[in-house]
Amino acid sequence: MSFAYVTAAERVPHWINGAARQSHSGRSAAIHDPALGRVVREVGLADAAEVDAAVEAAAAAQPLWAAAAPQKRARVLFRLKELVERHTDDLARLITREHGKTLPDARGEVQRGLEVIEFACGIPQLLKGQYSDAIGGGIAHWSQRMPLGVVAGITPFNFPFMVPMWMAPVALACGNAFILKPAERDPSPALLTAELMREAGVPPGVFSVVQGDRQAVERLLAHPQVQAVSFVGSTPIARHIYETAAKHGKRAQALGGAKNHLVVMPDADLDQAADALIGAAYGSAGERCMAVSICVAVGNIADALVARIVERAHRLRVGDGEAEGIDMGPVVSAEAKARIEGYIAAGVEQGAELLLDGRHLRVPGHEHGYFLGATLFDHVRPDMSIYQDEIFGPVLGVVRVETFAEAVALINEHPYGNGVACFTRDGRTAQEFTQHICAGMVGINVPIPVPMAWHSFGGWKQSLFGDHHSYGEEGVRFYTRYKSVMQRWPDNRGNGPEFVMPVNQ
Repeated sequence: MSFAYVTAAERVPHWINGAARQSHSGRSAAIHDPALGRVVREVGLADAAEVDAAVEAAAAAQPLWAAAAPQKRARVLFRLKELVERHTDDLARLITREHGKTLPDARGEVQRGLEVIEFACGIPQLLKGQYSDAIGGGIAHWSQRMPLGVVAGITPFNFPFMVPMWMAPVALACGNAFILKPAERDPSPALLTAELMREAGVPPGVFSVVQGDRQAVERLLAHPQVQAVSFVGSTPIARHIYETAAKHGKRAQALGGAKNHLVVMPDADLDQAADALIGAAYGSAGERCMAVSICVAVGNIADALVARIVERAHRLRVGDGEAEGIDMGPVVSAEAKARIEGYIAAGVEQGAELLLDGRHLRVPGHEHGYFLGATLFDHVRPDMSIYQDEIFGPVLGVVRVETFAEAVALINEHPYGNGVACFTRDGRTAQEFTQHICAGMVGINVPIPVPMAWHSFGGWKQSLFGDHHSYGEEGVRFYTRYKSVMQRWPDNRGNGPEFVMPVNQ
């Protein structure tokens, strides 16, 4: 099995009806190596006709896939699990070269995606319905969960393998055909995933990859044969995805932006909290939807906590993600670097105290790479843009409050509600925080509370548009419809027409 064209091709293709297909739209986007700061190849961008071809192939293949016994679909996913384990390093290196995150971090991403595949292997248990015999008049009643048909996923650049795996394995296990529109900045992991799907036995058309930009997204949202759309990205686009999908009668789950807070109580272990903040704020250069970008220091511990953060941040090693011993790689693009630098400048202008400035970092041998160092602000106020907006970079702000109640109110007033954490030694404080905080995912002495595959991922407020969180049992509900069936066999003793609502007496 060879994946040479995945890494060697000058232009990354689509994957439609079980085979690679180059785009004929005449449009393309550059793919950069963020550590080198240069274009390494390009990806063809789909037009409406190419999206239609993927949907047509999916619609033709889905009924036979749905008709297969659930355990047969699960066996295909078991083979996919084995292949992903075998090719973890291949996937991780693609992620590192196109996204920039360190190789160990990329391997961790593959592992978290693999866990959802493992969960999907057991979905037949969750597809069971309920049965009631003799509910009245010789009638039996049961329920079953039915696949939707053709569904689509639109995924972000920061997790080019993990986030598609939040969607595709669950959708496929439920009997749907799945079309993936990955981010154009790092599209190659999706193509390798398609190869692995084919090798595992996923039939042609059941899993497709359409490379593209907004043009492809809008066509997927409007196409009458696409029944549901899953999305992860920024809040403005999530809102647009959700509203447009609803307008076209589609089911949608659109996960948006975040501004994740970590509260440090006066009784917390400050060394543990500082270590957690360093990893959660600067891991993957802050390009995580669960990255902690605001530390809320409660009471009189702020000075001691900030000193510990500064000391640890000075030890961070920044460089090419494939190099040994690197803690933080580059951000994904020159545009992302310029945007983050703009927020740092705004923070200074608006009066925050800049303790660490990552704007002038240079990595020897990678002078053109998109590198930023760890940046730390103290005395951040809620009216500042560095507090209000999702920066999506290695920038941490410290807000000082006097009481636990102030910390909770501060977080609950923020428009985002993705993830949040509280570091404390007190069980009652932890209980109060868990019950009263308005966020979808909560960590107690856990800085990045990403649920395991058999639970579900999602935020509240403007961090999620839709009724269902991602993967886990919520994913099964999203990718299936509930059907209620009532059955009676005639006994040749007809009683004539019935005009009264049936009741049991």
